[in-house]
Amino acid sequence: MRKYISEMIGTMVLVLMGCGSAVFAGNAADIVGAGVGTLGVAFAFGLSVVAMAYTIGNISGCHINPAITFGMLLSGKMSGKDAAMYVIFQIIGAIIGSAILFALVSSGANGGPTDTGSNSFKDGMMLQAFIAEAVFTFIFVFVVLGATDSEKGAGNLGGLAIGLTLVLIHIVCIPITGTSVNPARSIGPALFDGGTALSQLWLFIVAPLVGAACSAGVWKAICPHK
Repeated sequence: MRKYISEMIGTMVLVLMGCGSAVFAGNAADIVGAGVGTLGVAFAFGLSVVAMAYTIGNISGCHINPAITFGMLLSGKMSGKDAAMYVIFQIIGAIIGSAILFALVSSGANGGPTDTGSNSFKDGMMLQAFIAEAVFTFIFVFVVLGATDSEKGAGNLGGLAIGLTLVLIHIVCIPITGTSVNPARSIGPALFDGGTALSQLWLFIVAPLVGAACSAGVWKAICPHK
């Protein structure tokens, strides 16, 4: 149970910090020193992963992302039971993080957006969004599989490699979809935003899982010690 609770807390922190940076500071030009822009939001997500990797990594592996868990399952690195429980607790953590963010947005004036950082794509841009989410998730999960490999991985630097890769992905993908590459991260905010966020949620679940599955297949094919 410790690893499941760790995944819940880790995902909660990722959603709260990452989405919170977008909601409160992403474009807060009217608040002196508060506007962090795309780069700042990207670092918020990436640094959240780095922080959690070095906090709960030795307990659960710090997936905090159903796409990563799916990739690990398909790569034979975890059991189906553990994978299912990881995903359940990741989604619970994302909902808790989104609930805290919703309470913050609802309980005070902040001059920022009224949503809670949900993912979306513009009309007519579904194909672009699907390709982006699938490809960037492929890259992210591929780095995770390599960095955490028991024999050829990055060891203690794995968390840093994974977090900085997430920063890189956000820098490119934020203008396209707001960047999900993480179904749990999309589910939590969408439940509170409703409307368009819920109607488009399927893409932010399916595309990352497609990307993760492709990544697992490629990694199994090239893994140096298989």
